[in-house]
Amino acid sequence: MGQEDLALPSLRARFRHGCALAAILVLAAAAAPSVADGSSCDLFQGRWVADASYPLYDAASCPFVPDVFDCRRNGRPDAAYLKFRWSPAACRLPRFDGLEFLETWRGKTVMFVGDSLSMNQWVSLACMLHAAAPDPARVSFSTGDPVSSVRFEDYDLSVVLYFSRFLVDVVQEDVGRVLKLDSMQGAGSWLGAHLLVFNTWHWWTYKGASQVWDYMQEGNRTYNDMDRLAAFSKGLATWARWVDDNVDASLTRVIYQGVSPSHYTSKEQESDGAAPASGGCFQQTRPRQVATDGDERVSPEQVVVRGLIASMSTPVSLLDITSLSQLRIDAHPSVYGGPGRDGMDCTHWCIAGLPDAWNHILNAMLLQHA
Repeated sequence: MGQEDLALPSLRARFRHGCALAAILVLAAAAAPSVADGSSCDLFQGRWVADASYPLYDAASCPFVPDVFDCRRNGRPDAAYLKFRWSPAACRLPRFDGLEFLETWRGKTVMFVGDSLSMNQWVSLACMLHAAAPDPARVSFSTGDPVSSVRFEDYDLSVVLYFSRFLVDVVQEDVGRVLKLDSMQGAGSWLGAHLLVFNTWHWWTYKGASQVWDYMQEGNRTYNDMDRLAAFSKGLATWARWVDDNVDASLTRVIYQGVSPSHYTSKEQESDGAAPASGGCFQQTRPRQVATDGDERVSPEQVVVRGLIASMSTPVSLLDITSLSQLRIDAHPSVYGGPGRDGMDCTHWCIAGLPDAWNHILNAMLLQHA
């Protein structure tokens, strides 16, 4: 009997073991409670599963995608990053049903308030719903500063972006641009929305040419600068007080989009608009790993966000995207950020792509607390 003959029983045993393991995993997934049934579970611990049916839409057919997010149109040659679906460890996440979302939110306004990462999520949801709309011609789009909107006419549903880097105000005064840590003059525009999704963080860290303010002010005190985490905490506390004082939780659901991770090799590279096309997310085509392990490091800014939300009297849910997004070093535009953009973008995310999972989870959160 040759070596090949001796190996056959071992190979057959491994095959049977592999089939049995696959069957166990399938049965376990089927037995897991479904979010659609109102089951509650941790939606943010889980794994990225390869799924050939993804993405949920073709970005080339979505008229709202800005050049900076449209990686494939900008020449990105690989497509594996589009083929991952988020799967929580403890429950089943039903496939996103855009038509059901349109019906559920008929006659309402969904508003994202924040920086370009809010724009990332807003564009993603607009494309997911556009792909599901029975008559795409009945979808209108308007863009402006600070408000852009996609309106689904047949459902009287508006999906709105209110662009705000800090949530609090930056005001041009005689001395220069002043970041007012205790002022939110534009916040009245957010009232009346039925779902508010807030976000801020990255712009608080920028220095040099990327910094968009000259001074900080709190009350009557003006500062040249201060510890950025302390400033962020003060600004976010102003937002929390505004929500508690102004939002009627019986009419409006409030979500805070957690901290979206960047994948630069250094903080200097992140704030440098001409970052070199090397390192970081450059030429990354696969996730760092496919699953969270439940022991991820919690950053100081995450601690601030969680602490403030816990202290609020108005119910606010945290869309805790940090750990699951940290795995996806492959999902950034990198050097495929579009015409006129030099360097590398390891902050934002390609559309279609990772923000679709954020919205998938957002919808599950809404189903859990329906």
